[in-house]
Amino acid sequence: MKRLVVAAGLAALLALSFAPARAAEREPGIAQSEPGIAQREPYGIDLEGFPYPYPVNLLPLVNVGEQLRMAYMDIAPAQANGRVVMLLHGRNFPSSYWAPEIKVLTEAGYRVVVPDQIGFGKSSKPSGELHFDDLARNTIALLDHLGITKADIVAHSMGGMVGVRIARAYPDRVNHLVLAAPIGLEDYRMYVPPTPTEKIIEREDKLTAEGYRKQLENNYAPKIPPEAMTPFIDARFNIKGSAEYPRWLRSFVSSGQMIYREPVVHEIPLMTTPTLFIMGADDHNAPGRPSAPEALRPKMGQNAELAKALAPKMAHGSAEVIENAGHLVFLDAPDKFNALMLAFLAK
Repeated sequence: MKRLVVAAGLAALLALSFAPARAAEREPGIAQSEPGIAQREPYGIDLEGFPYPYPVNLLPLVNVGEQLRMAYMDIAPAQANGRVVMLLHGRNFPSSYWAPEIKVLTEAGYRVVVPDQIGFGKSSKPSGELHFDDLARNTIALLDHLGITKADIVAHSMGGMVGVRIARAYPDRVNHLVLAAPIGLEDYRMYVPPTPTEKIIEREDKLTAEGYRKQLENNYAPKIPPEAMTPFIDARFNIKGSAEYPRWLRSFVSSGQMIYREPVVHEIPLMTTPTLFIMGADDHNAPGRPSAPEALRPKMGQNAELAKALAPKMAHGSAEVIENAGHLVFLDAPDKFNALMLAFLAK
């Protein structure tokens, strides 16, 4: 019975994250993408046609001489406490999945800023390679644009790697850093041989929606009901009908190469920003594991143990592990996650 209640709660949270998108799917004239039914109009590669839970703004940027636009949501609290929290998304999700945390934080008095990094969500997809240094500079440029001198950062998955790079390069701009099931706690180059970008593009292009569902269920969200995973899958696969899909695909693959080529684990012990790891005990996500030699694969992705080992090496690091939670820790165990997050940010 307890498991059924938890599953129902997760489904409700994800429905909140994607409520506008689900509403759009029910509009007259928009057909579903199920077998035997005409497909809906495809999303654009900047997720045009995929509604977000709050208004989206666009910040013009230049990266490596290319004119780009960074999408972001900026949500005011009902009763401000004078603090700002920036939420940084993971690689496989649009920033709209932060909707439950936006609600929690704004109700606690925080102004919440939620960007899509360049290459993701509603932000521009660059023609060149992605780099964590550029993403960090872009994020600071957004804070500057909004007149925010200092913010707290809550970062999930790949966003944790961006958060580490920001805290290392701009320590005076970050009050607290919450790393929610981050990746990058190990150097994946120690396990996975380098793979040419074109080979990865070919492999990703062959991935089906059902194959992607299995990836997410196995690596990210084994505890989330299958029907609640559909919006995540839809957000990615309805882009395939766009004429610009090859540009999106190359950018997506570039983000994977960035994770592989630009490790941050060696920087984590050098961080001075107060940092809290909130880990799911069942989070074993490890980018590139299928390409590693079989004998090395079991050693990868021991993320909770990696966080517990890294925290004592930091000037102000701590780690909390939530049982029966996985990579989507803030959705798997919202009450425990929110209690830990709010208590840490209040310090």
